[in-house]
Amino acid sequence: MNAEEKAWKAIEALTRQIDKVDKQIGGLNNKFGSFAEGMALPSMTKILNSKFHCSFVAPNVVKRKRSDSLELDVFAYSTGQHNEAYIVEVKSHANAESITQLESELARFPKFFPEHRDKKLFGILAAVTISDEVAKLARKKGLYVGRISDEAFQLKVPAGFRAHSFQPRKAA
Repeated sequence: MNAEEKAWKAIEALTRQIDKVDKQIGGLNNKFGSFAEGMALPSMTKILNSKFHCSFVAPNVVKRKRSDSLELDVFAYSTGQHNEAYIVEVKSHANAESITQLESELARFPKFFPEHRDKKLFGILAAVTISDEVAKLARKKGLYVGRISDEAFQLKVPAGFRAHSFQPRKAA
């Protein structure tokens, strides 16, 4: 085997090793995301029940329509006097892309859940870590922001903050 063949074999071995490490890192990211979601659920359930009067709270909701699907970390709703629905996006580390993802879920929600079209729809971005700038941007867009504090998620609503209802406008 000449030097060029040895070099190509070494490159192939290194490529396989890099692929293996990439898969391991991807698995760790998924596990940390699942950990954050699991940690958030008990606290978010309490908040959704007590603050927003939700009678239904479910984690990991997936709804399919033909070849398309919508995945929600947490979906909750109230009926009767309150008649509201909440989508909670849970992140281990929230950034501007997290806001865009939540806005997309809110926009796509009516297509997948037409049975809730009469409810006001709100978004909550819950994160283990979130910068003040990202939290401010989320609130500017009318989203609630939840943060981890003392091993539980807390929803702090600044004075004067008004959440935006993402309920779609009814066609005339």
